[in-house]
Amino acid sequence: MPVKKDASGRRSVQAEAEVPGTPEHVWRAIASGPGVSSWFVPTTIDERVGGAVTLNFGPGMDATATITAWDPPRRFEAESRDENGPAIATEWTVEARSGGTCVVRVVHSWFASNDDWDKEFESREHGWMAFFRILRLYLTHFSGESSAVLQAMAFVPGAVPAAWEALTSPLGLLGATAGSQVKSPAGAPALAGIVERVGPAESPELLLRLEQPAPGIAHLFALAMGGQVCLPVRVFLYGRDVAAIAEREERSWQSFMQARFPPDSPTAVAQESS
Repeated sequence: MPVKKDASGRRSVQAEAEVPGTPEHVWRAIASGPGVSSWFVPTTIDERVGGAVTLNFGPGMDATATITAWDPPRRFEAESRDENGPAIATEWTVEARSGGTCVVRVVHSWFASNDDWDKEFESREHGWMAFFRILRLYLTHFSGESSAVLQAMAFVPGAVPAAWEALTSPLGLLGATAGSQVKSPAGAPALAGIVERVGPAESPELLLRLEQPAPGIAHLFALAMGGQVCLPVRVFLYGRDVAAIAEREERSWQSFMQARFPPDSPTAVAQESS
């Protein structure tokens, strides 16, 4: 969706998705630290006006915002500022629908006199749709369960198809199709389950609902960025004692990423949060 503009100079983009659950269940998933950490990135939220929202996208990659409106279970808003960029207001709303579902909507808005930031915010809208698919899976199968998340990220030179093959082939995932059962081979991080989604060739993406190493969700994708290819992997695990499983699997992901993308290339390794 293109950026919306009005005469005041306000610009905005939005994304929304229909997800299962009552407003209270959905609110906990989008407006509490444990909830957001269960489908997005490790997050802390001080649930009040003036409280901080801190998102951890990887080592040294925190994003912080200040809550400016708080109206559970319907709406909250937080304000942040990108480096050298405009102040950004991010509004989250939950609207109940019949049949036990809700619409979750996120709106980013900012004031600007030029188009310098438009493409970045349009890419955020695209990114939210991918994470809303994870949110829908979480609310359908794992709502309210204890969770731990593993994050791994590599930046590699070359073209997206080659980088995607380098990541997915040793995991037994290259060429996987939606609905198929997959299992990683010996020597690779443990991933076994069903493929929920396969992205298009120009934007490679895999969304898995896991049985191993524990019930959960895995999300892998490739993104051209700054002349390199970014390869993020996030694995969400649910249930009792998953923190211990995540700690064990973190070591496996570290070894895998270091072997596939050696330390002499810019590579970020996995970390765990519960």
